[in-house]
Amino acid sequence: MMSQVEKKEISTGRLVVSYLEAGDKEKEPLVLIHGNTSSSLFFTPTIDALKDRFHIFAPDLRGYGYTEKLPIDSTKGMKTWSEDIRSFVETLKIEKPHIIGWSMGGGVAMQYTMDYPEDVKSLGLINPLSPYGFSGTRGKDGEVTHASHAGTGGGLVNKAFVESLRNKDVSADNPASAPNVLKGLFGSDYEITEELQNLFVKSMFLMEIGDDFYPGDATPVAEWPFLGPGTRGVGNTMSPKYVNLTGITQISPKPPVIWFRGTQDKIVSDTSFSDVGFLGQLGVIPGWPGAEVYPPQPMVTQTRTVFEKYAEEGGIFKEAVFEKSGHSPQIEEPEKFVAEYEAFLGSI
Repeated sequence: MMSQVEKKEISTGRLVVSYLEAGDKEKEPLVLIHGNTSSSLFFTPTIDALKDRFHIFAPDLRGYGYTEKLPIDSTKGMKTWSEDIRSFVETLKIEKPHIIGWSMGGGVAMQYTMDYPEDVKSLGLINPLSPYGFSGTRGKDGEVTHASHAGTGGGLVNKAFVESLRNKDVSADNPASAPNVLKGLFGSDYEITEELQNLFVKSMFLMEIGDDFYPGDATPVAEWPFLGPGTRGVGNTMSPKYVNLTGITQISPKPPVIWFRGTQDKIVSDTSFSDVGFLGQLGVIPGWPGAEVYPPQPMVTQTRTVFEKYAEEGGIFKEAVFEKSGHSPQIEEPEKFVAEYEAFLGSI
């Protein structure tokens, strides 16, 4: 037994991974995969809520937290991180874990499940990256908006936010400061405690900044908004040029999947305030050519369509909806999150 969360690190042969470990070593393993602009520290409340049910491992991804800062090859999409997680799981001899991925980490978790389906007990997705990536696709089936993938990748990340991270800005009067951006994770009714806010802001500042990390590089293109993906760094891994996770519908075996979705999410949404098409429609990015040329990406609809097909192809899929939550139902509605997860596990 372990009575508390332990911070550890291990060399996997690929890189040195920092991770949190907690729970009962005799219980089933659970691997938690964090999202962008965060680290394993964001899972602290979730680890505390689940540590009696599982033996929990929460690694920091490459480029984040205290894990070794090695460059991110965007042309592999989520695969660099999937392979890192595989080396972590194998080094620690974690056998057939349950996996939960949050936001971008949901994309990593999907990729890992595609790569190693026989070694995943179940897959949990918290407001995950669309299987078609971030921005630059249209419709429920993810048709690519432009062959150049204009409007996707590292060049479209808010530059003021990148600078605020670089400068470790915590000022209340800068809308792009880490504490103010952090508020965008949550729904309208959630009030974060000072202790959690300080922990999460600390986690955000641990992220490596630069072309090989966050946000990544960019390439000029002819179509609005005149930037496309480069080949390095975080932002480009999520471009539909490099990531497509729809193959998950064809894997065998098919681990049971639960999708935790906050309805007030502003980040992964059919009206995402981080999506170029939606920002253009709002007039935030000037020169929008209109919905016929560059519509908002229906991220939630795309995810549901893919996993409904997953179910049609013989998989188990459940959508758990959190009306009071934004991007982080595991933090905002923790009791419901645990109840939904335990009910799901009891049904499979």
